Amino acid sequence: MTRPLIVGLTGSIGMGKSTVAEMFIRHGVPVFDADAEVRRMQRPGGELLLAIEAAFPGSTGPEGVKRETLGAQVFGDKQALARLEAIVHPAVAAHRAEFLIEHGGAPIVVFDIPLLFEKGGEKQVDTVVVVSAPADVQRQRVLARPGMTPEKFAHILELQVPDAEKRAKADHVIDTGVSHAETEAEVVALIERLSAGK
Repeated sequence: MTRPLIVGLTGSIGMGKSTVAEMFIRHGVPVFDADAEVRRMQRPGGELLLAIEAAFPGSTGPEGVKRETLGAQVFGDKQALARLEAIVHPAVAAHRAEFLIEHGGAPIVVFDIPLLFEKGGEKQVDTVVVVSAPADVQRQRVLARPGMTPEKFAHILELQVPDAEKRAKADHVIDTGVSHAETEAEVVALIERLSAGK
């Protein structure tokens, strides 16, 4: 039985990965969004609430996970972050496996994984697409986000594999430092190439 070609989509913060993921969806490619899945499991009634509350008391409430409270409990604490990841990652992996079964007939599927290289996820995909933009464009986008500070941005960058290294490891690079139309044309051309390579 054949299975879809699995594309790992990644990119550093502010590089436009979500925009590119939406373009894949628009052109008929199913996308598994790991971050969205985590948010769904942390909403009111979400399957991760009890385990997260047990590990991090006070981090959940009627609104689900209190992201800022939980963030404060794990920010800069590698052991706390590892405890949280031990709760979240297996659940995400299980949902990803279900997604793959559900879309088993598709020629291509995309796994949208922000920390693909950081967590060794590139071994679980067939080809890697890195979304990239010039550093000044990235900085401008990120600092425009609510609640973002230069310090927070610097800390996030420290945790991520540098963009240049991601591009060097990528099988394909999508440039988002250009117009939306140009980026979308790159995505469409890539889908065609990947489909032809099956």
